Amino acid sequence: MGADIPKQYLPLAGRSVIEHTLDTLFSCTRLAGVVLVVAADDSRWSAIQPRYADRNLQYVSGGAERGRSVLNALCHLATYAHPEDWVLVQDAARPCVRLGDIEALIAALQDDSDGGLLGVPVSDTMKRVDPDGRISATVDRETLWHAQTPQMFRLGQLQKALEQALDQDATVTDEASAMELAGYRPRMVQGHADNIKITVPANLALAEFYLQERKRE
Repeated sequence: MGADIPKQYLPLAGRSVIEHTLDTLFSCTRLAGVVLVVAADDSRWSAIQPRYADRNLQYVSGGAERGRSVLNALCHLATYAHPEDWVLVQDAARPCVRLGDIEALIAALQDDSDGGLLGVPVSDTMKRVDPDGRISATVDRETLWHAQTPQMFRLGQLQKALEQALDQDATVTDEASAMELAGYRPRMVQGHADNIKITVPANLALAEFYLQERKRE
């Protein structure tokens, strides 16, 4: 982002990015609560925390990478939740996730053995390039999807899959990839393309546009 503060705390449509994300999660009555992974040296969350004093919001410290941070949260949940309970993992930097998409994900996967995630089919022509930046192939887009969050899996299965991936030093960029390495076949559930992740400055302006347009619906 090139910003002076972590992207989850950047201002967005009158609130911080993370507040938009949390507010949508807490509006889902199917969720029992939220475990927020916060960096050990985070000095900004304390200013926001009072807004959620009456919510079932728990905290754990993050790790050096995404997989370790998620695993820390799962280990915390495992102290009182059942291994067969469902967990949803959501990026704090996806403030435009729709409540309807979260509910659709839960409904689609509640009887699924492998879990799954929100995503949208690829609509652009996809190219594979070599190290010199020259096209080596045009990739069939019919079977390609953009992966999003939330990603929904059984607590015990995801915890074990992440532990195995980290033990093997495997590259896992999301929870679904850890589950794939463990032999599962997560299901893609179609969401909306406006569930963008704040990664570069242009994403912030686009997210504000999406949120403002949603108010007019």
